[in-house]
Formats: sequence, C-alpha cells, structure tokens
Amino acid sequence: MISIIASDMDGTLLNNEMTVSDFNADAIRQAQQQGVHFIVSTGRRYSEAQPLIAAHGITAPLITLNGAEVYDASGKMLDMVPITKTVSRAIFHTLISKGYYFEVVGSDGIYSNSKAKRIDQIAHLLTNLNPNTTFKIAVTLASARLELMNINYVDNYDTLLNDPKKHIMKIIAFSEAGPSELKPLSDDLLAKHSSIKITSSSRSNIEINNVNAQKGIAVERYANMLNTPMSDVMAIGDNNNDVSMLKLAGVSYAMGNASPEVKQLANHVTDTNVNDGVGKAILEVLAKQ
Repeated sequence: MISIIASDMDGTLLNNEMTVSDFNADAIRQAQQQGVHFIVSTGRRYSEAQPLIAAHGITAPLITLNGAEVYDASGKMLDMVPITKTVSRAIFHTLISKGYYFEVVGSDGIYSNSKAKRIDQIAHLLTNLNPNTTFKIAVTLASARLELMNINYVDNYDTLLNDPKKHIMKIIAFSEAGPSELKPLSDDLLAKHSSIKITSSSRSNIEINNVNAQKGIAVERYANMLNTPMSDVMAIGDNNNDVSMLKLAGVSYAMGNASPEVKQLANHVTDTNVNDGVGKAILEVLAKQ
C-alpha cells in the first residue's frame, strides 16, 4: 500500500518546457485526494521548485538541493545540511586549479563568478533537452531565462566562505566533455573528502553535497516522521542524483528517458517526461491500491 510518492523534477515531473503538465498535476491531486502524501525531491532550490507545483494549486513538502534542505507544505524549513566551510574551501581550490567553471548554491541563493559561462551552461542544457533547438537560439533563451532568476554574481567565492551567516549547500561543477572528465574529478574529490556525496543531474555536471544531504536519506527521514515504512514509499526519477531514493523506496519507477543505470536499478519503467510518465506511474499505482 503506497502512502508516500516522492518525485524528482527535472527530466521527471517537468516536461521539456520546464513545466508540470496538466496530466501530471491531475494525477498528483488524485493521489492526494486518496490520502497519499506527495513530496517533491529535487536538486533545485525551493524558490525554483515550489512555484512550478503552486502554478497548479498543488501544495506539497519539498526536498531540495538533493536533500540539503527539507521544507514542509507551508514552506517552513525542517532541515538543513550544508557542506562545511573548510571542505568547501578545499573543493573550490581543486576546481579552480583544474580550470573548471562551477557555481555555488548558498543558503540565500545561487552564486556565479561569470555571467557568460552561466548563460553558456544553461544553453547547453536547453539543447540537450531539446535537440531541435540550435545553440544560437538556446543562448538567446538562456539569456532571457537568466533575467528571471535571482543570481548573485561575485568576483571571488571567498565572499561566501568569509561570511558566517552564509551556508554552502551545494557546489555544481560543469564540463561539456562529460563523464570522461567529470568521473576522474569526482574520484579525486571523494578520495580527499569523506564528508561529501557527489551525484549528477546531467552528463555535463557533478553536484557536490554533504554526505548526509541525499534524496534517499531525506525521503526516509520524512517517511519516519509519518511512521511510514519505506516499503510503502514510491520514488520516481531519471538520473544519478535520484539513485539513493530509488534504492530505498519499496516501489521505484525510472522514467522512459532515464539513464541506463537508473532503469536497471528501478523495479518499474514508466513513459518519458514529455509523455506524462510521472502521472502515468502514479495512476498505475493508484489503480492497484
């Protein structure tokens, strides 16, 4: 009997227009009406994720930044798991010395040290999601999208490190070379720092969190609050940063567009994110209840 449904956003709940389809929203509402708790579990910040479900009149708890922050349905923060400043400083040094562009998600927003490189990364993401979109058009779209986001541009990330009021929640490093470069980088960082966890939300990035900031850990903590065993939890995802919750959930669904690793791990495969895979998976489970 499924009591909790946890869904990733990008590549999962969201379509290629970065919105929640009416079909997916209706399925979520049906689950909630039947007493099933729906929770979003995403790598996004709260301010980026919450409006996407609120647009459909849906309220739900949110696990954000891969599990670094947890919010209840009213928007109250329940938990926060930052990376220590000492470890963050060492990671910054490694990334800078190796020439990687990276962004930092602080407790008060996203930080970048290059507007041009941020636009470039968003443009690459858009072309990956929409292969028919030219890179030139993607740059234009990325520039327009950037104006809607609250990005803090700094000359030096030491600004974050030296401010005791600011916490570092996640570090995202990018490389268009993909796993051939990012896998050795991840191995190097993990060998140096046992207190971090590295996942990814696309082939061109790695996402660095505190080792205790994982979607699976956060979902399990939420389930414990409701006295619900993980056997009664359903998780849906598409990429590496969803693995921890897919492993722990009693019922796991990989998206049709999921990575091979995720498809092999999950015990079910649903349709793609552009074909309402989340909604179809939810309705399939509800029909069996």
